[in-house]
Amino acid sequence: MFKSFTGFHLVEAYHKLRHEKKYRPGAVQLKAIKALFVLFVTLLLWNLPTESFGIDGLNVVQQRIIAIFAFATLMWVLEVVSSWATSVAIIVMMLLFTSNSGISFMCDPEEVGTLLSFKGIMSCFADPVIMLFIGGFVLAIAATKTGLDAQLAKVLLKPFGNRSENVLLGFLLITAFFSMFVSNTATAAMMLTFLTPVFKQLPPEGKGRIALALSIPVAANLGGMGTPIGTPPNAIAIKYLNDPEGLNLGLGFGQWMMFMVPLVIVLIFFGWWLLRTLFPFSQKTVELEIEGGMKKNAQTYIVIVTFLVTVALWVCEKWTGINSYTVAMIPFVVFAMTGIITKYDLEEINWSVIWMVAGGFALGYGLNSSGLAELAVKSIPFGDFSPIAIMLISGVICYLLSNFISNSATAALLMPILAVVCTAMGDKLAPIGGTPTILIGVAVAASSAMILPVSTPPNALAFSTNLVHQNDMAKIGIIVGIVSMIVGYAMLYFMGTLHVI
Repeated sequence: MFKSFTGFHLVEAYHKLRHEKKYRPGAVQLKAIKALFVLFVTLLLWNLPTESFGIDGLNVVQQRIIAIFAFATLMWVLEVVSSWATSVAIIVMMLLFTSNSGISFMCDPEEVGTLLSFKGIMSCFADPVIMLFIGGFVLAIAATKTGLDAQLAKVLLKPFGNRSENVLLGFLLITAFFSMFVSNTATAAMMLTFLTPVFKQLPPEGKGRIALALSIPVAANLGGMGTPIGTPPNAIAIKYLNDPEGLNLGLGFGQWMMFMVPLVIVLIFFGWWLLRTLFPFSQKTVELEIEGGMKKNAQTYIVIVTFLVTVALWVCEKWTGINSYTVAMIPFVVFAMTGIITKYDLEEINWSVIWMVAGGFALGYGLNSSGLAELAVKSIPFGDFSPIAIMLISGVICYLLSNFISNSATAALLMPILAVVCTAMGDKLAPIGGTPTILIGVAVAASSAMILPVSTPPNALAFSTNLVHQNDMAKIGIIVGIVSMIVGYAMLYFMGTLHVI
């Protein structure tokens, strides 16, 4: 997380609290039990006779990938270790036991079947989507270093005046906007810091403070839907939709924004109405006092111009021919060459998210390159399922899991399977808009999960203000989440039937 980012102390406090909770005596014993359970299941699947899986033609490499997939699922769901650590373990296990650079006596192709390319596994960390994430992180770090983020917040909130309900709308819209380009955790921390003096102005007996505190996680979670870099599930969906060896849809940054930004705006206004209704303000006006501002120097103007050019190139991808992954590298080179970003700033890139995503990509690579996904699709009659059933089941599973574990982990588990299943179903998904409806729907479902304080870091940060009770968060989270999924899937269905996606 960005140490220079406004509100970073909130993020540090949040992570410290999580660390203490994880490693208290009772929690350590529980983790040990969970770890033993995961080890038992993994070894059981690893050593069962291949015939017991009921998949014709299954070889040993494919069986090991099944065991690794089960390992990943259980480790992510049970949170035995951090999500990124599980991803590293996935990559190393695949390299050692399923690749052509694995342990020699365990990786004889004549005995275990066709091995995966070790270069293919390692290249998951240099996937173009990873470059997209790094470009987004670099833009955010540069904006923070120059004070552009605080200045933007000041300028963008000014038109909303001092009427309480309008200030609430302002925080919703600005938080959603920042979350499209900056980590939703960093955005939530920054906006909650800006809200601190506002909380002091509002009477404790009113519910306005609750509405403002909850506006930040609601907007941060929903705003991430707006761009491919807004949240990891979006980028994972783009990965499988644009894979040249897979669906190869060529879905661009601007094309994504064209249908997702209107969805975000609709949901933000719904959230505004809901927050005002459930937590009405007793004080009609509040005064905003945002400290800090933009540094007036050459570096700041370079950041502003680069940011505008980058976003313009992302939006105009179809006309320029430069894909979003290449565009993401432009701010990196500009800021590196001008000294705006230094080698020390690179340490502030959220590498844990990148490792998390890379591990998911490695799983997808293993499922596809080993031929396991194709065998599974042939063995399980997915083609007999109705398109609506596939859509609803995938959305509900993603929504439920994302409320309890990382939405990145959930997407990393579901996307590779759904990509293969949807491809195998062919034109049967046409009535609901095809494969994009399913995969983008999963990304929408992941961002819609915000019922508990543990569902997302922005939820936890809002909960840490002590202004929000868990039942308040659950009430808003359930309503906004369900409406978000209904409206999101309806929009995707409509766009798909018109062949806009």
